Amino acid sequence: MIVGIGNPGKRYENNRHNVGFMFLDYVANSNSLKFVPSKGDYNYASGNIENTQFLLIKPSTYVNQIGIAVSQAVEEYKIDLSDLLIILDDINLELGRIRTRPSGGDGGHNGMNNIIYQLNSDQFPRIRIGVGKSFSKGELAGYVLSNFSKEEAEILNKSLVTCRFLTEEFIKGGIKQMLDANSKLSSAEAGSDENLDDNEKTN
Repeated sequence: MIVGIGNPGKRYENNRHNVGFMFLDYVANSNSLKFVPSKGDYNYASGNIENTQFLLIKPSTYVNQIGIAVSQAVEEYKIDLSDLLIILDDINLELGRIRTRPSGGDGGHNGMNNIIYQLNSDQFPRIRIGVGKSFSKGELAGYVLSNFSKEEAEILNKSLVTCRFLTEEFIKGGIKQMLDANSKLSSAEAGSDENLDDNEKTN
């Protein structure tokens, strides 16, 4: 189960806070998948990679209540938390950089905080996509709800390609295969401006 964090509605679709939704749309379009409504507070699309079925989950709740939709989907499909992957934006990472983690805290992200609260656990993997931190004190809310510029979108699109590769590794082989793939990519690009970061394997 791959869950993207974002806010529903046209007005938010190109916001920095909606990187998770942008990624799900990219994967769905790449695989000719269509999101359909569920009985809960989310839309979903299902696909298959190498005989492994996967679900893309796009909550219809707002970010600060997104855990409600995630817990509904996890319960509906009886998903083990190790098979749940969250895709989210991160202001503490440079635009386009990617960080994978097998578990951990919310990192100051309200959406992740609510997911952890609703699931009563932080033991699930996540991929953080950097959206930069070009804002002054007190301007965080406006920044994450602002749109990417054309130049920023080009940088972001490259990271979405890498994120798709890592997500497919997760679908095929779980957390370890995703982390190993990220490590290999990071090692291959060591010392360069590649948009991957080292894995953080501490819980």
